[in-house]
Parts: sequence; structure tokens; C-alpha cells
Amino acid sequence: MDPVSGTPALSPGRVHKILFVCTGNSCRSVMAEGLLKHLLKPTGRSVQVLSAGVGTAGGMGPTPETVEVMEREGVDVSLHLSQPVTPALLRSADLILAMDESHRETILLRHPEMAGKTFLLKVFQAPAPPDNPGVPDPIGRSLEVYEQCLLTIKEAVQRVVQWLTRR
Repeated sequence: MDPVSGTPALSPGRVHKILFVCTGNSCRSVMAEGLLKHLLKPTGRSVQVLSAGVGTAGGMGPTPETVEVMEREGVDVSLHLSQPVTPALLRSADLILAMDESHRETILLRHPEMAGKTFLLKVFQAPAPPDNPGVPDPIGRSLEVYEQCLLTIKEAVQRVVQWLTRR
């Protein structure tokens, strides 16, 4: 398994739980979670999809901008409540997809045993290493920045769906 290239040793058929990780679990990871759930529905592939943050105590809703851009995608994330990354959550996930290197490093610093299943979202299954492997944080920025963030996440999440539904 190579975390730099995003090629896991785990086969798609053995992935039953995916965890998206960002900082506050109010923007990026919420978008990724909502999109993956939405895109997996028509495939019939049953995967539990969650998100969490390395810098949240939990219990907060998504930003209004996150709710708005996701509504435009036909995905309702308005009831999402943030949760912190916990050892139990990490252990239970088959695949952990971090939004940027600081999130991946935080997870691996605390839990080095997660290295084989922790990847950067933009790098995972990418045909070539991206120039910027992180998903920029839109918090506190304009709606247009949130829209661009969603496009970046959507491209990466579509690769996850293709990988999960590969026959």
C-alpha cells in the first residue's frame, strides 16, 4: 500500500465503512460524506459513510454555506452534527480519507497503526499526483469558494465511487 499514490492494499469489496476527516467537521468532510452517500445510492453498494474533525468537540451543525451548496447538489446535510475523531471511530473505519496533510499527519501521529488505511482524498485513486494534494478550507470565505471546494471534493469522491463499484 502506498499512501502517497493513494493505492490501498485493501480491496473495494472489503470496504464497509469510510470516514472523511477535516478540522471542524462543518464543511469539507460534511460535503464529502453527503456526496458519497448520495452517489452510492443508485449503485446498490452498501457502505457506511461518516465524517469527523480533528479539531472539534462535536455537536455543531454545518456552515450555512455548506448547507446551501449541498442543497444545490440535491443533498440535504442540514441535520449533520459534527463529531471529533476518536480512536474507536478510526479503528472501526476500513478507509479514512483526510482533506489535507495536516489531518492525515494528526491521525498518524496519534495512531500510526492507521497508516495502511489513511489517505488524502484528492490523492486517493488519482490518475496522477495532484499539484496540490489538499482540499482548501472554505471556512469563513465566500459562497463561491465553497462552490469551488465542492467541485474539488466531488471530483475526488467520484473516483471513490468508481473504485468501490469496480467489478
